[in-house]
Amino acid sequence: MAKRKQHSPQFKAKVALEALKGIETTQQLAARFDIHPTQISHWKRQLLDGAAALFANGKQKGNAEDHEAELFEQIGRLKMENEYLKKKAKRIG
Repeated sequence: MAKRKQHSPQFKAKVALEALKGIETTQQLAARFDIHPTQISHWKRQLLDGAAALFANGKQKGNAEDHEAELFEQIGRLKMENEYLKKKAKRIG
């Protein structure tokens, strides 16, 4: 039984970008790169679907930074409350 080919992510991106350019047909690209035309369509669709995530990462970083700042603020409040309670416990005990 034939073993399946494993293509690198760089190769997949190269083929998908060539397909997006539209200079050659999918059939021509399949012959040139020795892969099935359906595979080219699949990689092209993956590239288009994943492209939006590249630009969304900037927004996610901002949200992560906001979340991190909120957590540090909460840690500060908890430390202050902890110190206050320690002082009160010493006075009582």
